[in-house]
Parts: sequence; C-alpha cells; structure tokens
Amino acid sequence: MRNVTKDNITELVTKALSKDIPPRNRQIMTSLIRHMHDFCREVDLTFEEWLAACEFMRRAGDISDEKRNEFILISDILGVEVLVDMLDHRVTEGESESTVLGPFYRENPPVLPKGASIIKKHFENSQTVRVSGRVLDTAGKPIEGVTIDVWEDAPNGLYDLQDPEQPAYNLRGRFTTDAQGEYAFVAVRPEPYPIPYDGAGGELLNYMGHHPWRPGHIHFMLFKDGYQSLISQIYDADTKYLDSDSVFAVKESLIGKLNKAPSGADTDLVLVFDFRLKRAAAKTLIAAE
Repeated sequence: MRNVTKDNITELVTKALSKDIPPRNRQIMTSLIRHMHDFCREVDLTFEEWLAACEFMRRAGDISDEKRNEFILISDILGVEVLVDMLDHRVTEGESESTVLGPFYRENPPVLPKGASIIKKHFENSQTVRVSGRVLDTAGKPIEGVTIDVWEDAPNGLYDLQDPEQPAYNLRGRFTTDAQGEYAFVAVRPEPYPIPYDGAGGELLNYMGHHPWRPGHIHFMLFKDGYQSLISQIYDADTKYLDSDSVFAVKESLIGKLNKAPSGADTDLVLVFDFRLKRAAAKTLIAAE
C-alpha cells in the first residue's frame, strides 16, 4: 500500500474490508466505494468541490434534530427515497403502489366513524371533498377491518405540525373499513406546498435549479394483520406540479379525479379511490410507523 495511485486506490480500499464482516456489509461497501471513486474520476472532482460537499453535509447535520432529518429530505430531492421504496415494495400481485411516508405523519390520530369529517378549522375559499372507496385483496374481494390513517395539508399549504394556528390533529383521522371493505371521510381539497428549503435541502434545490413544490395530495396508511401494509398518497388530477414533483413521488396509478359533487351533497367535490392489499409473507408484516 506504499504506492497508491488513482488507478489502484479503489482496489486497495476494498481489499481493506475485513474478511469477518457480514456478506451484506461487504456487498454494500464494495459497491459504494467503487461507485464513489468512479464518480470522482468521471467528473474530475476538485479538492475545493470535495470540501464544499463535506461542508454541505455538515450544514445538513447542523439543522437536523429529532423532528427534522435533513438527510432524508436530501435523499427525497435526489429521488433516492422513492427509488428505495420501489425496490423494497415491488408490486408483485396487482396490489396498490406505495410511495413515501413524508415527514408530517403523526401517530395516534383521532379514531372516527365512517363518513366523518377530519376538518377542525375552516379556511375561506377552501373546497370540501368526500373521499370514499373500497379496500380489496388482490383477488378483488373486500377486506373488512382495515385501519386507514389519513392526513393532508390545510388550504394554506401547511400541516397542523407546522402551523400553530391550526388545532392539533387538524385534517387527520383514523378509519376502519366495513364488511364491504368500504371507507369514507370528508376532507378539503389538498393544496400544493413547498418542502422545507431553508437548509441544506434548499441549497441542493438551488444547485439543481429545481423548485421545492409538491402537488396537492392526501396521505394514506393502510394496515391489517395478515396483509402487507401500504403507505401511499393520492394526487389531485388537476393539481399543479404533477409532472415536476420536487420529490418524484407521483405515480399514474395514484392520481385521482376530484369531481363536482351531485346536487344536494354536503361537500363541494367527491373522490372515489379503491386500494388493493396483498397478503403478507410469513414474519414480514410491516408495522404501522
């Protein structure tokens, strides 16, 4: 190891991996080292650029705490979290597609009856929407007793966790499917909103020349013993940024049309959306986060 060159350094570093580490550790580290070294050689990375990257990661660490993980945000902006989700939750039996959880999930939302409203604060010029549908298995049979957590941003583009003017658990609820696998609740039309861009994530967006906006969507988390849990988002078909989501989480199968409610309805709009869950493999059931 006395004659390190740009051509042999990758081999030297990978050979330094202990023979005693687990095979998965070896696979990950060997590939990581190889790709990182190839990247540096490909772009002919300068020392100044390397140092700037290290300082960028330091700033990401400085702004992170137990409520905000800037590294997750950075991975979102680079499309990494969505990619990992697709790799780890491959669609194999026609089940609904998943997507990212997002940073605004809140545990133990209010348990509400079918058809109840999750709206705790009224906003001027907002539109109400009745969201309903069925949860089916991959054979098309309804599943009773599926727990569904839902949450969304308010018409001002903020979640309750971000906005002290909103009541706690505003626009959040927990529902259970009935014997027909049906669920229903009343919400507001979701609005586009920007991901946090006041830290290192915002610096990265500027470096990329990309905007911070997400399209309007409603979050869903579905879980029941014996089935693979599902974390997903349903996107308003008429929202802005469907084709340029800042975290690349939009999928065609997750876009729903918000139609005008029929005359006499108690909401402005209606959205009907069905989900399909597949059976969980033995000992691999995903617990709700």
